[in-house]
This record gives sequence, structure tokens and C-alpha cells, in this order.
Amino acid sequence: MVCAMTTTYAALLRGINVGGRKKLPMAELRQLMDGLGHSGVRTHLQSGQAVFASGHGDEESLAAELAQAIQKHFGFSVDVIVRDHAYLRAVAEACPFPAAELEAKQLHVTYFSAPVDEARFAEIDREAFLPEEFRLGDRALYLYAPDGLGRSQLAVHLAKPRINKGLIATTRNWNTVVKLVELTAE
Repeated sequence: MVCAMTTTYAALLRGINVGGRKKLPMAELRQLMDGLGHSGVRTHLQSGQAVFASGHGDEESLAAELAQAIQKHFGFSVDVIVRDHAYLRAVAEACPFPAAELEAKQLHVTYFSAPVDEARFAEIDREAFLPEEFRLGDRALYLYAPDGLGRSQLAVHLAKPRINKGLIATTRNWNTVVKLVELTAE
């Protein structure tokens, strides 16, 4: 008997079940992912996180496969980023802000579909937004927003299409960042 090696991943879906747009029931998403041959499929919250194990593909091909299946099944497109446990753990561990001292609503991570560099954010006058600030990581941006994401003017600028051109970008609060590390470790 040959045992296939599997890797545990998190799928991060962008812009679903928020603000009345793109309704995607998590139970249907789990069934859809089961149908793609993934195992141990679980969802976290209603805002687009799924954890699964797969023995085939890489992050990019798994994301493309899931995005295509969602388009076919639900009739609308959704941007998807897939990341494995090692990456998610490394992002959490590399946080440049004192996460243990902050409220989860004050700290966010934006995951990108590809690497980003400082030049992409050169137009942002960081001093003008203090005490809010951001730092870059491996295909990630860490945002410290003391009054929360909903009140963050810096977050508005960071989300501008011209800054994120050619990328998929999706943001999660610190509680979700930590929970995805836990869920993918199982």
C-alpha cells in the first residue's frame, strides 16, 4: 500500500459574505472542496477561510482550481490565495509588531498572491498616517491600526487598485491569522 503525502493548506477567499456581495455558504464550499478530492475540509467563520489537506498540486494550482470550481458552481468569480501551514506559521512568527500586547482588531495581515517590495508603496506618505503603520513581509503586509481596520485611513490607501495592480490581496485580523496557523497544524 502506497500512502500519498498530503499537505495542509488554508484557502483565503477574497470578498465573500461581506457587505451583501457574493454570498457563498460555507457548507456548500466544504462540499465543493470535498468534490475536488481534498480531505479534512473545514471552514472558519463565514468570511472565506477553508482548511484542507491535499496530496496534489501546489499553492497556485490549488488556488486556480478552487477559483474555477467556485465560478462554475456559484456563478461568480472569487479571488483565492492558498497557503500551507509552514508559510502561515512563518508569517505569524515574523510579525514586526508586538502582537501579544495588541488587541486583535489593531493588527492585520494582508496576504498577497505574489511577492511585493517597498517600491509598490512609495507613493504613501507613512508619516502622514502615524500612529498607523505598515511593514512588509514574505508575500504579506502587516498593518498596525490602533483604532481598527474600519477607521483606518492608511488601510484605505493600501487597498487602492493602482497599488495592488496585478495582485490578489486579502486581509485578515490577527485572531484569524493565529487561528489559521492552529487549524493548519492539525
